[in-house]
Amino acid sequence: MEHRLIRAVESALGWAGPERIGDRFTRGHTGVEDLSRRLLTPQRLLDLVMRRSLARPQFRLFQEGVEVHPAVYFTDSVSPRGQSISLVNMNALGRLLSEGATLILDQANVADPTLEVACRALQWWSQERVQVNVYWTTGEAEGFPLHWDDHDVIVVQLAGEKGWEVRGTSRTAPMYRDADPNSTPSEEVIWSGLLRAGEVMHIPRGHWHRATRVGHGDTGHSLHVTFGITKRTGASWMAWLGDWCREHEVFRHDLDRAPGADASQLIAAAQELVDSRPPAAFLSDYQRTAGPARQVPHLDVLGPLTAAVCTTNFRPEIRPGDNVVEVTAAGRRLSFAAKAEPALRLLLSGHPVVLAEAEAAVGTEVHAVAGLLAKEGLCAPLTDELFSGYTGLVTNATS
Repeated sequence: MEHRLIRAVESALGWAGPERIGDRFTRGHTGVEDLSRRLLTPQRLLDLVMRRSLARPQFRLFQEGVEVHPAVYFTDSVSPRGQSISLVNMNALGRLLSEGATLILDQANVADPTLEVACRALQWWSQERVQVNVYWTTGEAEGFPLHWDDHDVIVVQLAGEKGWEVRGTSRTAPMYRDADPNSTPSEEVIWSGLLRAGEVMHIPRGHWHRATRVGHGDTGHSLHVTFGITKRTGASWMAWLGDWCREHEVFRHDLDRAPGADASQLIAAAQELVDSRPPAAFLSDYQRTAGPARQVPHLDVLGPLTAAVCTTNFRPEIRPGDNVVEVTAAGRRLSFAAKAEPALRLLLSGHPVVLAEAEAAVGTEVHAVAGLLAKEGLCAPLTDELFSGYTGLVTNATS
């Protein structure tokens, strides 16, 4: 999937691909004026918050560095039958933001189609799981204190400006579950300055950082998104091996607690398991077995499928064989007749496909293939809402 955000990130950071993720701190400007407005604006963020039932910890608000109690800006909407739904009180939210506050929406990709598509494109590009958090700060509100993240992040400044300080690591490759709490900040300041609209910043895992608008004007604001990229580690591989070991009887037996018990057979089996399932096998299996993405289902009662798009978490594998084409993705392995290959490559490209337009390029079988892919969870119907997430950022497959 060719997404404008990926091209902009690579251009801004001087990258030629995702290999530099986690390497070192990097900062640059996208040079694309309308990209920020297309991804998200403060007005669209407020509209999103108003129309959805959100809750802590996904949605939070901070003032003067302290989290505001949800009771201050949440209210219950009660139906005539007494059913209660928790909603953001937009008047209270507006007052807090006018005073100066930081609004945080985690995993915004589950609520906004444009950010959903952006995360999917970054996942196909990086071959790792990606989520996006939104941070909107008004006035001279403070941000989080100095901290580090257990994943790599790509920060995109969408509107306004914010002051940042980025420091080096105080522990190499720290993890969420680790042998060391890693609570002493590094004294090495790598970069300090303002991040302005259109700029991009890559902060590797473990680098201490903080952001604030204190001292930058009480009438301004800052909107940025942080794409969190969680890469697989050696510990991830070892955990995966732990699942596979259950296939072998020797690992299912109780450990012998007797002094001097012979564990040589167990140790030899562990070495054999490590040799037979190397890290490359784990990474491949991780992508192939990732389940279907959350999507709108295709229902026959709504009529024939007219447009579709691939929504798998990772790029599907398409392998031509003798008279067949095999597709592996979303925990599925499907076989098609060889003549379906052109339609499969179009439908699984990650680009929106209008089926009537695709007939001229790949034949009428595109309808049957699209229907099967939608049934198996590899493609989703291209609703108006989902299509809006691609407009201006990803071209149609048949354009």
